[in-house]
Amino acid sequence: MEPGGRPASGSGAAAPDPQERISTREAARRLGVKPETLYAYVSRGLLDSRRAHGGRGSTFDPGQVAALARRGRPAAPSDPAAGASGGTAREVGAAGAAGTPEGWGRLRTGITLIGPDRYYFRGVDAVELAASHGYEEVAEWLWTGALRPGTRFEAAPGPLAAARTTAAALPAGSGPMDRLRVAVAAAASADPLRFDLSEAAVLGTARSLIATLVDALPPAGGTRHGVGSGEGDEGDAPLAARLWPKLTTAPADEAALRVLDTALSLLIDHDLAASTLAARVAASARAHPYAVVSAGLGALDGPLHGQASALAHRMLAEVAAQGGAGPVVAEYLRAGQRVPGLGHRLYRGEDPRARALFALLDEVPSAAAALGDAREVLATAATRHRDLHANVDLALGVLSVSHGMPPQAGETVFAVSRTAGWIAHALEEYAEPPLRMRLVGAYAGPRPGRPLPEAERD
Repeated sequence: MEPGGRPASGSGAAAPDPQERISTREAARRLGVKPETLYAYVSRGLLDSRRAHGGRGSTFDPGQVAALARRGRPAAPSDPAAGASGGTAREVGAAGAAGTPEGWGRLRTGITLIGPDRYYFRGVDAVELAASHGYEEVAEWLWTGALRPGTRFEAAPGPLAAARTTAAALPAGSGPMDRLRVAVAAAASADPLRFDLSEAAVLGTARSLIATLVDALPPAGGTRHGVGSGEGDEGDAPLAARLWPKLTTAPADEAALRVLDTALSLLIDHDLAASTLAARVAASARAHPYAVVSAGLGALDGPLHGQASALAHRMLAEVAAQGGAGPVVAEYLRAGQRVPGLGHRLYRGEDPRARALFALLDEVPSAAAALGDAREVLATAATRHRDLHANVDLALGVLSVSHGMPPQAGETVFAVSRTAGWIAHALEEYAEPPLRMRLVGAYAGPRPGRPLPEAERD
């Protein structure tokens, strides 16, 4: 197979004997379904079909049909055996051998494993990896399995120019996330090779796109600070050094840049979060990498995912203004709201990403006040809820508040970083059968047979 899951041409392998395959009628008989249901399985990626010799009908691999029969045929929308609830949340399962479902509600991935209090990238402790290597090195290793010290991502001139022009044309009040979203679409329009889904092409696109996202952002406050922030030398500096002046006018010292670079590395992936699942669904439909990233950005745009760090930023700013955490925490509880930056559904204790970033923030003098406020919030909440711990959004809030960044800064860091993870998942998905995540709805509407609706009259 070529990268991207397409059959290799000219490989010298003999084509299977078409006589060894079975007809549509026989495949349906062995599964005990109608031909219409059989083709529904094909559309959902559960079976592969080939045109029969002479172009009449389709043929199926008997081994693949037998494997599906052994696992138990999934209910199709028109399958009477499905019952009233047939098909609910069926097809988020992974394709196993011969493209058959491995487990409903689960998706096979070799990228991230989350444990009770730690998480791992391809079996390596993610916190230790981020402590030892820069963001671009971690991303490159996650994609290719090769660790290349000093890796730098450089934007392609055409897509970067299109992204800059489009991002700059937005209204003055537009935030960095607004500019990132349009930058992706503009960069795609300037890349005629975006539809090439071979592994080498996708990796080239990914390196360029991540650099484009950072380099297309205008400098904060209209002034430039830091190394590598000019328009001609972006590729010469690490990505964190290029991103810093896009988030704040405050000059960055080495300790602060280390926090930002570590945050980028830690946030690359976190299993199948909402945005990652959206990206994989797009890749399953064979969307190009820019569209995959756009899908991820769309799912990221909500208070329960990407914007969570902005809520933590605003809370910490309010704590500083009030002179203490007590009144602020009380107001959240009075309104029936969760205290931002606390708790995580996947960890029993403290989010390991937060723990790592707080340790680095302790070494940044300018972060001392915001870090103290964050710990006061934790202590206040812990008087009643001992099981609440800091998550990574609280750490991002400390970084952004302490360095004069806008509330959206944490989400921007998240989006830039997670782009590498979305690409890693897209590479996995391109190698799987297409459209395998076709969900089947549990229809709960009116029964068929209703008359045509009539137009309303005044």
